[in-house]
Amino acid sequence: MKSLRTLIPYFIPYKRGMAIGLILVVLSNLSTVAAPYVIKIAIDALGQQTRPVIVLQYALLLVAIALLGGAGRYWMRELLNGISRRMETDIRDALFEHLLRLSPEFFDSWRTGDLMSRATNDVQAVRMAAGPAIMYTVNTATVATFALALMIWIDPKLTLVAMIPMAALPPAVFVFGKQIHHRFEQIQAQFSELSNFAQENIAGARIVKAYAREASQAHQFESLNTEYRSRNLSLARVWGMFHPSLTFFTGIGAVAVLWYGGGQVIRGTITLGDFVAFSFYLTLLMWPMIALGWVTNLFQRGAASMGRLNELFDIAPAISDSGTTRPLQHVSGTIEFNNVSFKYPETSRNVLTNVSFQIEPGQTVAIVGGTASGKSSLAQLIPRLYDVSEGTIKIDGVDIREFRLAELRNAIAFVPQEPFLFSMRLRRNIELQNLQGNPGTVASRELERALQVSQLAKTLPVLPEGIDTRLGERGINLSGGQKQRATLARAIYRDAPILILDDALSSVDSETETAILSALREYMTGRTSIIVSHRVSAVREADQILVLEDGLLVEHGVHDDLIAAGKTYARLLERQLLSEELESIEHRRKATKN
Repeated sequence: MKSLRTLIPYFIPYKRGMAIGLILVVLSNLSTVAAPYVIKIAIDALGQQTRPVIVLQYALLLVAIALLGGAGRYWMRELLNGISRRMETDIRDALFEHLLRLSPEFFDSWRTGDLMSRATNDVQAVRMAAGPAIMYTVNTATVATFALALMIWIDPKLTLVAMIPMAALPPAVFVFGKQIHHRFEQIQAQFSELSNFAQENIAGARIVKAYAREASQAHQFESLNTEYRSRNLSLARVWGMFHPSLTFFTGIGAVAVLWYGGGQVIRGTITLGDFVAFSFYLTLLMWPMIALGWVTNLFQRGAASMGRLNELFDIAPAISDSGTTRPLQHVSGTIEFNNVSFKYPETSRNVLTNVSFQIEPGQTVAIVGGTASGKSSLAQLIPRLYDVSEGTIKIDGVDIREFRLAELRNAIAFVPQEPFLFSMRLRRNIELQNLQGNPGTVASRELERALQVSQLAKTLPVLPEGIDTRLGERGINLSGGQKQRATLARAIYRDAPILILDDALSSVDSETETAILSALREYMTGRTSIIVSHRVSAVREADQILVLEDGLLVEHGVHDDLIAAGKTYARLLERQLLSEELESIEHRRKATKN
């Protein structure tokens, strides 16, 4: 239950509404406990008078009490449940913002389905604890306090007789509460597994179909779903025992009151009105005892879910602004790597080792190397998607860790190796930084340039709605080359002083690549550009070529000098040319056969 303490900051903006709502809870329950007392007076009065007007007066009084109580209960629910809904929104917003601040290494180890489960099911369970559970706790406490006080006032001995069986309730609540908490944690953990499995299979539906794994995946899902059902039934069994246990003990109390209280009326110790009112109060007291189980269930579920959410909130971003930052303005584009070494979190092998080089403002630098040589890792270090393990990276002579993250990344247009598009219109994907504004109906000059340089303009006529075509998840309705051109257009539209292309043309055909490279050369004039590629055609005209091998910078220079040296770069070029020749032969063979 300690985990629910972290909800306190979310209550603060709504403290006035909460106070009013809880006051209404108390006032509405005053009307509830007042009604039996009015009935007591009416019964006792009927024993002394026979005038019909007496019955009418008390009947009207009961109607008035009921109306006031009903109005109070309506507004208490309106306020408290409404506040819990707003808190649910606040918690979900805070969780989403927190996830966006976390570094890529967090998402390397956490599964999407698990995060989705916590952002939906767990937040909803916390909302039930923050709203209905609190409301009914105060409600039951108020009813129990007033009802018990009036029962003692009517007859202390009779009250004692009624309460003896209920002494077993607190230990029962404690034992059952622990079981509910434990089982609900297991349910939420299994729901995360189920959600993650469904998410992966829906996202990877093409792979499932290509390998004819539908039956196998359906069987695995059935097993996960069966386990989820089993855990829910386990909780249902505990809950099923909890509720009848409370009813059993309160029922014994009612039998005791009927036996002992009936004797009190016969002996004249209490009036018939007292006995009727006492019975009403005992009935009112039974509801809090029964509701105690439901409220306990809500709090235990909420505590378990808040614990799972706190597990995320407690994770600090691995990459964040330093204590003292300096503004990044008028970027000239000088980039320096000084003895940079890097290894991914929780691994021991260096991906880069003692890499040092300098890029002058406006230069175009290419980074080449074999598979797993560290090219993409190097590119990701510049916008601080990861931080260096050793050494420093400087922009304009300043360590990039001294800049605010937002300003650093705004100065860099980055095209990742794997293109990613959101499931919204193509235009909005390209104008990503302008999502707060209204989409224009006429393409801006910047957008036109982005479309022309990326050669995406040639693709638009074949799309259903051109640039306003709505994309499927991850841009599934575009080809690989079209997706790469769209992400390239996004980077060009940003018009940042530093451009990083991480193998951004691997899926486009050679003709389109030639056109893009030609347009890029003009665009990159006066702009510091880094091109990571395995194609020599994309790098041969770079001002500087860096060659990586097993994380080491083994060569650097211009194309002709590196070829003349006959080392790693020359071997890479030779293998590439041989591979292209073999592909050309295979293509001609298939064309002849057809």
